[in-house]
Amino acid sequence: APNFDGSQMEPTVLPARVPHLLVNGASGIAVGIATKIPPHNLAEVVAGLRAMIRNPDITNAQLMKHIPGPDFPTGGLMLAGGGLSDAYATGRGGVTLRATVTIELPEAEVVGGGAAGGSKR
Repeated sequence: APNFDGSQMEPTVLPARVPHLLVNGASGIAVGIATKIPPHNLAEVVAGLRAMIRNPDITNAQLMKHIPGPDFPTGGLMLAGGGLSDAYATGRGGVTLRATVTIELPEAEVVGGGAAGGSKR
């Protein structure tokens, strides 16, 4: 594609070995549209890519055996539900993330574990 003034050509897509957007995640808003893509585990994404190379007609259910879900940096528990498979199949869906805590005795201190992330994802 031509550059800003048409004097040179430049690539429209830069090659990458892995989909960094899926591994790193993204969030943002624009006019009339918003996105929240949670980060995923690099090893799982690479395993999914290898499975797609071996079988280009792989189904979402087969792919989810390699990429079971997001890898939230805050930890927490992802609750089961159909939202994740819907998100992978259609691009629309969601998951519920729950924080974890432990109670340490004898003082009965409540110690926070994985956080829910502070926003609905």
